[in-house]
Amino acid sequence: MNEFLPVCREDMEQKGIEQLDFICVTGDSYVDHPSFGVSIISRVIEAEGYTVGIIAQPNWRSQKDFTKLGRPKYAFMVTSGNIDSMVAHYTVALRKRTDDAYTAGGKAGKRPDRAVIVYCRKIREIYGDIPIVIGGLEASLRRFAHYDYWDDAVRPSILVDSGADLLSYGMGELQTIEIVGRLAGGEDIHSLTDIRGTCYLTDPVNTPYGGVQCPDFQVVCRDKKNYCKATKIQMDNQDEITGRTVLQRQGDKMLVQNPPMRVLTTEELDRVYALPYTRTYHPMYEELGGVPGIEEVEFSIAHNRGCFGNCNFCSIAFHQGRKIAVRSEESVLREAELLTTLPNFKGYIHDVGGPTANFRQPSCTKQMEKGLCVGKKCLAPTPCKALEVDHRGYLELLREVRAIKGVKKVFIRSGIRYDYMMEDKDDSFFRELVEHHVSGQLKVAPEHCSGDVLDCMGKPHIEVYKAFAEKFYQITKKLGKKQFLVPYLMSSHPGSTLKDAVELALFLKEQGIHPEQVQDFYPTPGTVSTCMFFTGLNPYTMEPVFVPKTPEEKAMQRALLQYFLPKNHALVVKALRQAGRSDLIGTGQKCLVPPLRETYGTAKNAHTQKAGPAKRSTHDGQSGRKNDFGGKKNSGGTKRPVQKGRKQHPFVKRPK
Repeated sequence: MNEFLPVCREDMEQKGIEQLDFICVTGDSYVDHPSFGVSIISRVIEAEGYTVGIIAQPNWRSQKDFTKLGRPKYAFMVTSGNIDSMVAHYTVALRKRTDDAYTAGGKAGKRPDRAVIVYCRKIREIYGDIPIVIGGLEASLRRFAHYDYWDDAVRPSILVDSGADLLSYGMGELQTIEIVGRLAGGEDIHSLTDIRGTCYLTDPVNTPYGGVQCPDFQVVCRDKKNYCKATKIQMDNQDEITGRTVLQRQGDKMLVQNPPMRVLTTEELDRVYALPYTRTYHPMYEELGGVPGIEEVEFSIAHNRGCFGNCNFCSIAFHQGRKIAVRSEESVLREAELLTTLPNFKGYIHDVGGPTANFRQPSCTKQMEKGLCVGKKCLAPTPCKALEVDHRGYLELLREVRAIKGVKKVFIRSGIRYDYMMEDKDDSFFRELVEHHVSGQLKVAPEHCSGDVLDCMGKPHIEVYKAFAEKFYQITKKLGKKQFLVPYLMSSHPGSTLKDAVELALFLKEQGIHPEQVQDFYPTPGTVSTCMFFTGLNPYTMEPVFVPKTPEEKAMQRALLQYFLPKNHALVVKALRQAGRSDLIGTGQKCLVPPLRETYGTAKNAHTQKAGPAKRSTHDGQSGRKNDFGGKKNSGGTKRPVQKGRKQHPFVKRPK
């Protein structure tokens, strides 16, 4: 039976360890499962022959937890956990959350705001100049000067605020192996300036030649056009082949981002998933009821990484990259067989997916030599002519998994890219998806119906979703099944006017869709959409973009997506009048809502109802939604807290 890594002195003594080589500090409870980034990184370090311990959710108000394992021989490795600590703590309406699925017992408050910064400063206070390496989602997405929604201001690189020595961005296995090896070999951490996939601060005189420089931190704070320029430079240099060294002045220091680390090969990714994880939470949490975040990933399998879909509101491309990495069929099948031996397995594999479940090959062959196209998308607004679509490998993998003895059903719950499916001339995958891999509902993400808004999102136009939905229901009917599409929708994204929101409400009425869940756009670091939100400009065209920002404006857009709810009635009426669409208020077939008097009886009553729904509608409405940090099933931090009953990924990712 696999053992957990040391979490206390007693564990060290039992293993005969006097001093640990490395200590990993995380903002999550300790779950030793490959869906948790710190678990992967700690096991990778262990596999290199070093001793490593875990300090999970230390009390940052004292030194006790930070000293319980002693001083590591080489370095501290620090992460906020699977998601950004600010997203973990606050809704899009900036209200404090009461739950945290990555914490034992599910209760919020066990990690600080801006956890990476707080942990690093405490380590510095205790241990002085000991080497500190930061990584995971919070660090990765804040590596440059970035707009911070919670401060409503531009903050410097997290390297500046944390005082850490080195930042590992993206999927960190390869750079971690190089970092720990060189530190153990006696190199000073300040000399590790040539490792791909890392960032560091240096005196300007030591700035390496050949890089592309972003506008300075002080400049992007006051000039939004320069903020856009910096965003475009950063986004355009995340490919392992075309990406250059990126520079940005941070006060009296120069931030250097080395080119991205190469994507893991299939053999390397297989080895990562073959490491000796216990695949559960540490037993010290048993009396608290365990860690909710394990529930949906416990019987799920990640078969890929990366996403060439590259939606503007998602940070997967900025963190994981657009190039697809895949595990071998043999590796996935071994994990599936392992799942059947676990005590709580009931025969159902909840997912064989990833950031985008049906990506199992490059978008085209030329990217393997020339990299992915800079400033272009493979699927939006229309599929690239060079796009190569083939589901045969993924389909064969699913067939083999569902044929394993003890497996009753294999579901796909992570994002399916339906526009990619519609480009496949072979319907085999579509048919078998509907027949074998839908658990009653298939979650997909058209997000909006307005062409202008979808262009700002970097998504295909709504006609593609309509064609997909028609085909889905045709196959479903032919099979005699009762299955449904659950469309994810987003309100208040940059580019979405009140008229666009009305258009979306009419689309929902036409399609007979009554969404139970909608999400207000959450401007998190590391996305093009967040740049639009902050600047009011599209960084790729420099054209103005309308941005809904006031609480009432955002509430009206969100209410229109659920126009059928009585609590939204008064606010929807107000929104329709403001949008010049009073014709949609009435009892006719084409109307969205009846007049206020019909529902509330008197004008006086109607007036008293106005403020209530408007105020309540400013909440994020993300029940069961994944956040827009991008996501994946295996490390770092993708797409907000996990909620029971939903498939979640540490990088919080949302369906495509």
